[in-house]
Amino acid sequence: MLRNEKEAVIAEVARLLTDTENLFVSDYRGLKVAELKQLRNKLRESGASFMVVKNTLGGIAADRAGREAVKDMLSGPTAVTFCGDDVVAAAKALADFAKTHPQLEVRGGLLESSFIDPAGVKVLASLPPRDVLIAQLVATMAAPMTGLVTVLQGTVSSFVRALNQVAQQRAAADEA
Repeated sequence: MLRNEKEAVIAEVARLLTDTENLFVSDYRGLKVAELKQLRNKLRESGASFMVVKNTLGGIAADRAGREAVKDMLSGPTAVTFCGDDVVAAAKALADFAKTHPQLEVRGGLLESSFIDPAGVKVLASLPPRDVLIAQLVATMAAPMTGLVTVLQGTVSSFVRALNQVAQQRAAADEA
């Protein structure tokens, strides 16, 4: 690889490291090109990108991006998954692929600039999808309001019944 090509790779990886808050580092040893392509396609569906990185170039890029924590994970064949908006979907895609291709070994990653170990990535992969989490949050927030409406409706209904009984008693008293 020529010096200017190396510099272009370093610049690209440094840009991705700077722009991406969440990433996972994997060892892809033993995977065929077709399998890597399949993994890239799965990750692309979740809004993530997958890049094979040479360790020395990745280390220089990590220094430039101020992401020194990445350097500790650079050893052997290294691939970096740069997550998009949905980090859970990217973790699920990696975990699902690793189930059928045990050669893929997730070494860890960065979650909001903090190191996350392989077990943490598995925990992320076990979370429900983002849409489901948002729906659960909305349901949790709506539950007290629904309860309040039910209580108020019961109070209003009781008040209307009491007024109706008073009106019936007055009508009966007026007739007598």
